[in-house]
Amino acid sequence: MAPNPRAADAQAIEEAASRLADGELVVFPTETVYGLGADAANRRAIAAVYRLKGRPADHPLIVHVLDAAQAAWWAQWPARAQRLADAFWPGPLTLILQRRDEAPGFACGGQASIGLRAPSHPVARAL
Repeated sequence: MAPNPRAADAQAIEEAASRLADGELVVFPTETVYGLGADAANRRAIAAVYRLKGRPADHPLIVHVLDAAQAAWWAQWPARAQRLADAFWPGPLTLILQRRDEAPGFACGGQASIGLRAPSHPVARAL
């Protein structure tokens, strides 16, 4: 029997989360594509994503969050962002917002803004 890509296997999630915490990369499904994941607050992990993807350093990555509360830690969170999050999160909507000065900018490609998304896929949410 083939594994169900929509199921969040607890053991696999625990291992992937541990690897992320250790600065490693993981591949995981979202509702639209498979993504290459890293801890967005870990400079070396984000550098590894750029290297592995051959992505130019000035091309921002999307930071996945669980919800609006996590998003507000990363970015300035105006009322319009909350309205959009309430309407479309979790789901395939990326909000581009002003990054908070305190939030790491490793995934931002040198920009003052940050792309945030709360995916709806159960595996992505579990991570």
